[in-house]
This record gives sequence, structure tokens and C-alpha cells, in this order.
Amino acid sequence: MDWAKNIIQSTPEIALFICLALGFAIGAVRIWKISLGGVAGTLIVAIVVGMFADVKLNDEVKNIAFAMFIFTLGYLSGPSFFASLNRKSLRYGVFTVIEVVMVLTITAAAIKIMGLDIGTAAGLMAGGATESAVVGTATDAIAKLNLPAAEISTLQANVGTAYSISYICGLITIVLMASQFFPLIMRVDLRAEAEKLWRKLGGGSTDEAASPALPGLVGRAHQIVAGDGLTVADVEKRFGKGVTVERIRRGGDNIAAEPAARLVLGDIVLLVGPRDALLSGDKVLGPEVAPTSGMTDLELDAADVVVTAKGFSHATLGELREQIPPQQRHGVFLSGINRMDHDLPVQPGTDIHRGDTLKFTGTKADLAAFVPKVGFRIDPGVKFDFVFISIGVVLGFMIGKIVVPLGDIPLGLGTGGGCLLSGLAFGWFRARDPKVGQYHPAAAEVIKTLGLATFICAVGLSSGPEAVRLVKQFGIGLPIAGVLMTLIPATISLIVGWKIMKLPSPLVLGSICGQQCSTPGITAVQQQAGNTTPLMAYTIVYALSNVALPLLGPVVVAMANALT
Repeated sequence: MDWAKNIIQSTPEIALFICLALGFAIGAVRIWKISLGGVAGTLIVAIVVGMFADVKLNDEVKNIAFAMFIFTLGYLSGPSFFASLNRKSLRYGVFTVIEVVMVLTITAAAIKIMGLDIGTAAGLMAGGATESAVVGTATDAIAKLNLPAAEISTLQANVGTAYSISYICGLITIVLMASQFFPLIMRVDLRAEAEKLWRKLGGGSTDEAASPALPGLVGRAHQIVAGDGLTVADVEKRFGKGVTVERIRRGGDNIAAEPAARLVLGDIVLLVGPRDALLSGDKVLGPEVAPTSGMTDLELDAADVVVTAKGFSHATLGELREQIPPQQRHGVFLSGINRMDHDLPVQPGTDIHRGDTLKFTGTKADLAAFVPKVGFRIDPGVKFDFVFISIGVVLGFMIGKIVVPLGDIPLGLGTGGGCLLSGLAFGWFRARDPKVGQYHPAAAEVIKTLGLATFICAVGLSSGPEAVRLVKQFGIGLPIAGVLMTLIPATISLIVGWKIMKLPSPLVLGSICGQQCSTPGITAVQQQAGNTTPLMAYTIVYALSNVALPLLGPVVVAMANALT
């Protein structure tokens, strides 16, 4: 044990990766529908390791990791955040307002009733709101207080310990309430309500815009027998679902597949479309045959496209589809809508925001002609624009250094708030001009997760020595406060969304999970709903809360400092 302790103390980077490995392993363990997740698991392991050995990560490592996390968070949220600032989406902002007001109110009450110190109060709010970013912005704010270095270190350690306790309580509360108890309170069958909303959005229609996510797009060659005399337009109309005639082979020559071109006996026709739509090919056209020479060179392609075109914002998918004439979208199939790493329903009633990523499938020629009408095609070969991202992070550090004194309390955004705001601005700019600032979603997810987990590990390692003392001091009060920090805002939002706003239950529950920025919560709700309709409200509220909650770090520190 002494050998292991010496190794960890002399090489802190070993402690970091031990905590990451064990933390993500623990975070992946699922009990019923609940798992802690890798970040919370890392924090718990780091606190235990910190109790075992007095080890700390370099402050610069901690600051860089948090800056990369919070900038990426803002960068990914930027397009959706600004797209949500419209009359239709802003009504969902009431859920974020409820969350902000209530967590500050409950934190203030806990400070007065329980006598919480500044760090414990900030950690309690961060964990109860299940928003890890508050840990970083709060510790930044604590560092600026006019207190002895030892006291600041203790308060910062208390943030991590209190966060770990209240986060577990908040996570369990939001998952259980949103997916189980709130539907019972509303007396609804969530699956039935989600199905009803799905149909209202246009689910079940035969429109090609509502094709299922990756619809098994295939090519089939048929020899014309039953289809003798039909035109290309006739064939495409009979099949529906966006089926297109891509090639016509007649007597060894290719014939232009124009809408008015008429098919004759013996022609070989190549169709492209959803697999289920082409099952009747033998009956409509004639027997299926192997593609002949001149047809096998046709390749299907897939493109991820960032929505930037004018008019492609604050409208539904069905409305946007009508803006593009049929001949211009010929042979192109929409197979996915992604917003902030969440897949939305591919239905005519789904709202499309600037910055959303749409996945199209079709032939190379059709995609090349169609994609510029919608937005910018993501280059899969470019993962990370180092110049653009680095400038954004530098600007975030500079913004964070701005401090405005409020009496004896220095108010500033710190590294967290500064990099969050610069990330929002750079993400918004990139959505308007995607030729710069490429940040592949997979690369962004790795950097965001690794940055937060590394920062949380540093917090946990320094919190370890103080963990036992803090738990003894406040006892059962911290878990109870953590539950209330989640339960009270969620319950108020349920009443507002259900009784006052009259939203469908899937959107109410999605909004409640969004105000908590709770991915486990929305996952549980989505499983109960049976489709992705709750994500439509979740992504809007999540974008707003993801900006508002991290900015509360300096606020809660200032409030606690005034109340203690």
C-alpha cells in the first residue's frame, strides 16, 4: 500500500488515469434505469483516491481541461441557443427561468437553515441541478475571494464533495420523477401520448420526408414488361416514397431519365429508393434482373449537412420541403435530423433550426446539386480547426479576466464563464459560415468529456481529505437538500407545463429533463415514450439551461458570501 501511495503521489498523472478508468467503469454500471455516468463516477473515485493519498493535479492542467470543456459546450450549444431566441421557442424558456430562480432560492434557504459555507452551498446547487459546469465556474469565483489561501482551498474542496453527494440524489430524483411518477400524476399513458404526438407531427405518412431513419435505401434493376408504355414520371408516382428512376438502358445505350421519357418493352431500368417501396417492382415494371454494364457505376452517397440557408430556420420540416421544388430534390432522401448530438423525429412537423445537422442519402450527382440549397456539407476528413478553436479559447480566457467589483465582492465570469460565452459566439458564427471552424461532433464529444472528467478528477482529488469532515458536519441534510434542489423545480415545471401551458405530456417531461440538462433523465423518458418526441422540447430547454446554469457559479458564490 505504501508503494502504491508513493507512486501515485510522485506521479499524479497516474492517479488521473486510474480515476478515469475506474470512474467510467463505475459510471457505466446500470441499476434499474439509472447509471451515474463517467464524470460522476470519476468524481467519486477521485475523492476516495484523495482520501487514500494526498495527491493533486497541477492547477494549469485543471484550468486547461475546464476551458476546453466549457468552450466546447458553448460551441455546440451556440447555434441551438440563438436559434431558440424566437417567439415560438422562447416560451420554453419559462422552464429555465423556473430552474434558475428555484435553485438559487433553495440554496439560499439551505445556507440559512443549515449554515452552509460558500463551497458547500455552490456544490449543493451544482449537484442538485445536475450541472457539472457550475463546479468549475464556482471554484473560479471562490479563488477570487479576499480570503486566506488555505481557506480558499478548503472551500474549493467542499464544492466537489457537496456536488458528488447532491448529484447522486438529484440524478436518481430526476430519472424516477420524469419517467415514472410524473406520468402517474398526470394520469397519462406516456407511450400512447407520444404516439399521438408522433402522428400529429406527420408520423406514418408516405411522404419521403418522413421516411424512417436510414430507410434501407437500395437500388434495383428491372426489365420492362408490365411497365411498357409508362413514362418515368408515371413510374415514380406509382412507387411513391421518393423512388426515382436513375438510369434507363436500351439496346446497349443509356437513355436520359427525363420525366417524359417513355419506357418500352425490354428496357432495363435502375430504381433507387427505400427497400420496402421497391418490393412491388416486379408487378409494376417487370422481373428484377442483374444490373447491366453502364449501370453498375452508380454509387449512393451520404452527406451530413449543417443548415445555413436563408429561410431554413424557425419552420417545420414539411414547410421547408415545400420551399424546394420536386425536381430540385429528386433522388435525395432525408434520413436523420441531429441537434446537439440528439436525433430528432424525421417528421414533417419537426421544427428545423439553423445549425441543425441533416443527413441526406442519394446519388453523388443528386446530392451535389441539392446540398447547397440547404447548407454546408461537413467534410469528414477535417475533425478540428485548430486555428479557429484556439483563438476562441484565448478570447474566453481574456473575457474571464474581466472583474467588476460589487462592494467587497469581485464579480467576474472567470475561465468558465468567459470560455462559455466565447464558445457560444464562435459556435453561432460557425453555423452562419461553416467554411471555417470545423469541429466534428465526435471530436467535440471526446474533448468535452475528457476535459470535464479531468477537471472533475482534479476537484475530487483535492476534496478527498475534506470529504469525511464535511459529511460528519452536515450529515443527512446534504442528501435531503440535494433531492429538494431537483424535486421542487421539476414539480413546479410540471404544473406550469401541464396545467398552464397545456403542452403534450412528452414535451412537458422533455422540458423538465432539459432544464436539468439531464441526459440520463431524457433517456429514461424516451424509453418510456417509445419514440423521440420528448427530445423536441428537451433540446430547446437544454440549450437555454446549458448557458444559464454555468453562469450561476459566480452568482451563488456571491450570494453565499453575503449570507454567511
